[in-house]
Amino acid sequence: MPLVNISILSGKSADYVKAVGDGINAAVIETMGFPPDDRYQIIHQLDSEQLQLQDRDGDRVIMHLVMRAGRSSESKQAFYKKAVENLAANPGIPPENVMITISENHDIDWSFRDGLAQFVVAPD
Repeated sequence: MPLVNISILSGKSADYVKAVGDGINAAVIETMGFPPDDRYQIIHQLDSEQLQLQDRDGDRVIMHLVMRAGRSSESKQAFYKKAVENLAANPGIPPENVMITISENHDIDWSFRDGLAQFVVAPD
């Protein structure tokens, strides 16, 4: 269930984009205990001038996860490690070219549809 904004370089194949999304999603599920069907990703493709990661060249990814507060430091560190491993294995992004940030919020900060805060139980 985190909302994951993923930025990669433009011009990548559909297989590359899928590998990035799948690798990040697998890392989230494995390390943070989210259900397998909780996949909310926005994948942006940007020119190299628009995706700057200090002086690093080549394939790179910057991702920002927004999620409900409560995950431990250990699970976040496990996610960082697993996400980098997955992206290195497929599609081959060097670990030093992966940047990850996480922002946390609260139950009331989510509405998945119908104008309702699904995590907040309204009184009858």
